[in-house]
Amino acid sequence: MISDPFLKILPSIDVHGYTSDEAVFIINEFINDNIKMGKYKIIVIHGKGLGILKKTVYFNFSKDKRVIRLYGDPFNLGITILELNSKTC
Repeated sequence: MISDPFLKILPSIDVHGYTSDEAVFIINEFINDNIKMGKYKIIVIHGKGLGILKKTVYFNFSKDKRVIRLYGDPFNLGITILELNSKTC
């Protein structure tokens, strides 16, 4: 659940229940779709759990040219916010 009311207006994708490989594929597509639609800040909901999906998100997208910055929400450890590069089109 997203606690910050400003985060509720951002596009989000929930990858609970997916394997790491499936999550990376789905997030890649979600990033591409949002860049095409002109949305440059998205939320990936991965949950807390053992932190496997969170680590996967950071590992795979911290070096991605389409992602300017990624960070967690201090009030909700189960999400990661990705700021996308508008110049990757």
